[in-house]
Amino acid sequence: MFANTETAFYIYTGKANDMGIVKLSVAERRRLSAFFTCILIAIGAWILATLSGSYNFTIRQTLTFKNAPQKRAYHALQPDTVDAVMQGDGWHMLFARFNNNYEPVTIDLHTLEHSNFIALNTQVAEVNRHRDKSHRIISFNPDTLYFDFTNRVVKRIKVEPVLNVTYLSQFAPSGKMTVKPAYVTINGPGNVINKITSWKTDTLKVTAANNDIRGKLKLQPVKEGNINVYPKSVQVHLPVEEFTEKTLRIPVNVIGNPHYYNVKIFPQYVNVTFTIPLSRYAEVDQDFFEANVNFTLWEQGYTVLPVNITRMPAYCRIVNIVPRNIDFLIKK
Repeated sequence: MFANTETAFYIYTGKANDMGIVKLSVAERRRLSAFFTCILIAIGAWILATLSGSYNFTIRQTLTFKNAPQKRAYHALQPDTVDAVMQGDGWHMLFARFNNNYEPVTIDLHTLEHSNFIALNTQVAEVNRHRDKSHRIISFNPDTLYFDFTNRVVKRIKVEPVLNVTYLSQFAPSGKMTVKPAYVTINGPGNVINKITSWKTDTLKVTAANNDIRGKLKLQPVKEGNINVYPKSVQVHLPVEEFTEKTLRIPVNVIGNPHYYNVKIFPQYVNVTFTIPLSRYAEVDQDFFEANVNFTLWEQGYTVLPVNITRMPAYCRIVNIVPRNIDFLIKK
């Protein structure tokens, strides 16, 4: 029923005063469609053939080191990244342009015991042994790493725990954090080691703590390949308890009276409110505290003397002192 029906297909010729329309028949449309299809197939085949070929291409590669010399401290004289020439098909070359997350290349430093350079291209076979066939390395640029050597220094430094802890309401640390071991041993070039005074751990992160915190923390990794740290981890313990408030009546002492004035203070006691762990509530009394006023402030023009708490348990925190200031009377 549609055999004799002509379907119009129009092409605009681009002339201003002439519509320039060419009317194509169904058969002509089919031939034109087949022509463009063939072109697309040819282009696709050419792309596939091109990407299937073998190519050499360069990527930026990070280096890590192993088997560092034990008797010689070293310092690399160039950055820890090199250009690695790789061989692969066009697909691998194409994806390499968008992928910057290649695994670092591990270089063996055992020959530094008797030389001051590493020839990277002599280790290509060993490097490729640990890589899949599609990521084989042909060569490095530069192909040689040079090192500066100094005497190796051994030093014992304190571990610095890094904390990110939040507590439930009324809970808080009831003592100092203990770290075992509290010190680690580092060794490396003297000009580097002498600048290091402590070594940080990874961050201890705890949310809404309401019990003692215990765990194993790794030390932060070494950023330079010529430094060794031992041990690699420590045990930490942070006591955590529920706190409450307590108030005690504390006598006030007068200090800073070198001329032995006859000084009378009013009042002679202050009420000290503080927070305390529940487990120690009963044992803490006024003997654990010492309150003083410094009389030398009178010579500086003070008319009242502020109260200072000069001794108290480390696990307590002052909330309030009533009164904050003490009146005084000097008797002649």
